[in-house]
Amino acid sequence: MSWQIFERAAEGYEAWYTTARGRRVDLAERALLAWLLASFAGVRSALDVGCGTGHFAAWLQQGSIAVIGLDRSPAMLAELRRGHAAIPVVVGDASSLPVRSGAVDVVMLVTALEFVEQPDAVLSEAVRVARQGLVLVALNRWSLGGLSRRIGPRARRPILGSARDMSLVALRRAVRAAAGERLRSLRWASSLFPDGLWAARYAAPLGDVIGMAVALSPIGRRGQP
Repeated sequence: MSWQIFERAAEGYEAWYTTARGRRVDLAERALLAWLLASFAGVRSALDVGCGTGHFAAWLQQGSIAVIGLDRSPAMLAELRRGHAAIPVVVGDASSLPVRSGAVDVVMLVTALEFVEQPDAVLSEAVRVARQGLVLVALNRWSLGGLSRRIGPRARRPILGSARDMSLVALRRAVRAAAGERLRSLRWASSLFPDGLWAARYAAPLGDVIGMAVALSPIGRRGQP
């Protein structure tokens, strides 16, 4: 999937969060991310892979977490610099992170896996770089939104129509394969249910997004579990 669709959308991307739907989605996803981050003790650093315009990287930074943003799209990172100049950024490929092993406490991917060519390689790289674990938010294939992105109105939108949504089963399988012997636990929930339940969080994989906290065992001195 070409990252250039994000290049073309960069200038107006952040403005979507000011719309009525954008505000509701933002509220729900921040609540889900806070719940997922609570799975880890004393998180002090994070790498936001596929950070885009830095919307969630800025939120992490407000919580006193030192965050680095990484994205393949220079235009997206230019927007991030304009709005959040204090956040360091890296132009890079998520499937080959230019970061040393165990460099950060947590690697975060918020609706990023759906837009990469090699999600398994991206997860493996995230595991390599993370000391404590991963925080993932993925668009759910088995939701009303997922149906709309495949055959409904959202299928005609350049970005959402290109998303390769994930099911809970597929996400869990990919995470377990990437983490291998370092996997300690998985914690997940779904959010973004229909109107009236936007910010609710349930252990039922039917909301528009699935969130997952992946706890990892420590890395040894030579980068091994």
